[in-house]
Amino acid sequence: MSSSSVLRPVKGLVSLVTGGASGIGRGTAHYLSKQGAKVAIVDLPKSDGEKVAKEFGENVIFCPADITSEKDVSNALDTIKDKFGRLDSVVNCAGIAYAFKLYSASKKRIEPMDRIRHTLEVNVLGTFNVIRLSIPVMMEKEKDDYKQRGVIINTASVAAFDGQVGQTAYSASKGAIAAITLPLARDLADDGIRVLTIAPGLFDTPLLSSLPDKFCRQCKKGEQKALLRE
Repeated sequence: MSSSSVLRPVKGLVSLVTGGASGIGRGTAHYLSKQGAKVAIVDLPKSDGEKVAKEFGENVIFCPADITSEKDVSNALDTIKDKFGRLDSVVNCAGIAYAFKLYSASKKRIEPMDRIRHTLEVNVLGTFNVIRLSIPVMMEKEKDDYKQRGVIINTASVAAFDGQVGQTAYSASKGAIAAITLPLARDLADDGIRVLTIAPGLFDTPLLSSLPDKFCRQCKKGEQKALLRE
C-alpha cells in the first residue's frame, strides 16, 4: 500500500500554522490541537496569537513573526525545535488582500503600487519564506516507515481560478500559490516531504469583514459579483 493511501493520525505531530491567530489559521490550529497535535501559531506580534495559544492549551505555543522576515521566521523555527524537538507539518494560512481596480474611471485614479506590492510580498514571498526555512528543519528527521518526513499545505483561493472585480492583485498572488504546488512537490518528493494546496471559497473570517460593506453584502447574498475570499 502506498503512503498516499494511508490515513495517519494527527496526534503527536508538530505543526507550524501561519496566520494561526484568526480566521482559517485559527480554525486549523484549533482542530490540530484538539486532535492531539503540538501546534506553533506563527502570526504578527500585534495579533491575538498569545491569547489564542493559551486558550488552546499547553501543547500550543505562539511564535510572533512577520512571515516576510527571514529573521522572524528563523527565530520561530528555533523556538519550535527547542519546545517540540522537530517539525512535521507546515500550514500556510497567513495572507492579506485589498479590493481595488488598477484604474478608477470615475475618479481618474491609478492605483499606487504599494498595495499591489504588499499583497504579493505577503501572500507569495511570505509563503516562500516560510517554506524555504522550514524544509531544512523537516529534513533533520529520519524518514518514517512510509518514507515520509512531513507535509506542507498552502492556502490559495477560488480567486486564483475565478477572480472577481477588484481582485487582480489578490488573484495573482493566489494563482502563484496554486502554480508552485506541483513543481515544489516534485522538488521535495525524494526527500519525503509532500506538498499540497487548498483553494477555499467564501468563509466568514476577519479577512472578509475587512472588505468594503458593498462587497460584504454581495458576498453574503452569494452573488456572482462577490469578492470571494477565504
